[in-house]
Amino acid sequence: MAKAIRFSRTGGPEVLQLAEVEVDEPGPGEARVRNHAIGVNFIDVYFRTGLYPLDLPSGLGQEGAGVVEAVGEGVEHVKPGDRVAYAARPNGAYSELRTMPADILVKLPDAISFETGAAMMLQGLTVQYLLKQTYPVKAGETILFHAAAGGVGLIACQWARALGVNLIGTVGSNEKAELAKAHGAAHVINYNTEDVVQRVLEITDGARVPVVYDSVGKDTFARSLDCLRPRGLMVSFGNSSGAVPPFALSELVSRGSLYITRPTLQSYAATRQDLEAMAADLFEVVASGKVTIEINQRFPLADAGRAHIELEARRTTGKTILIP
Repeated sequence: MAKAIRFSRTGGPEVLQLAEVEVDEPGPGEARVRNHAIGVNFIDVYFRTGLYPLDLPSGLGQEGAGVVEAVGEGVEHVKPGDRVAYAARPNGAYSELRTMPADILVKLPDAISFETGAAMMLQGLTVQYLLKQTYPVKAGETILFHAAAGGVGLIACQWARALGVNLIGTVGSNEKAELAKAHGAAHVINYNTEDVVQRVLEITDGARVPVVYDSVGKDTFARSLDCLRPRGLMVSFGNSSGAVPPFALSELVSRGSLYITRPTLQSYAATRQDLEAMAADLFEVVASGKVTIEINQRFPLADAGRAHIELEARRTTGKTILIP
């Protein structure tokens, strides 16, 4: 038996309950992992509220780091005793111990702690594909990144700086503006006191930006389009303010033949080869010190609901983790 967060209906943070669960022996292609730290991400909120449907009752959480205790038939890339980290479906990371698909596990270098491993996988791999694959940024370019003081944003600020890219970050307070600047943002816009589109025009001398990375969704979508230069790319990769409403394709035409994409980590890390390459890139930039993972909130596993309250209220900065 092990303690795990479960929920049997969608709703607010109160639906998350700590329960005793049976943990199966690993079958073919599976591994049993004892979590030492667990990452909390906004996608967890989407599943909890029902925005992303799943079969109930269910566990929750897609990111963690720990030690392999046992492996099933056919698993050769990890073995009992290995330090590992992971970020992907299926849900179930909010647990002390879990049996899970082994193909999403990557070995965690000794130089990286369990807490850092759990805190960086989903967001770090997201930044990897955003900056290196969805739109491969180039040194000297100026880009726009919303929610720059959040977990993904702080990694993006640092990684963009390491790549020689001028990142314009949007934030909701002066405190968050200072945080984004300290982590490498070349420019910061407080969307509560400044006009985002006007400031982007000023910063770029009217040229606008070639790419906007937007995890906010409904509240920022139209402004994001207005910040793009002709034939620019809108990267919508989250919905923290709600889902983007339906829109006419003519909106892309009128702004200069814009492109739009809705990427997910699951698509970019669909093969073992891709996952290994992306993780190696992430581990290298973190181990080098060019990117530091900010863990600014820690909660016991039993307080997962409270962690969600803080996350949804936008009172968090950097990363939030749970400790089993």
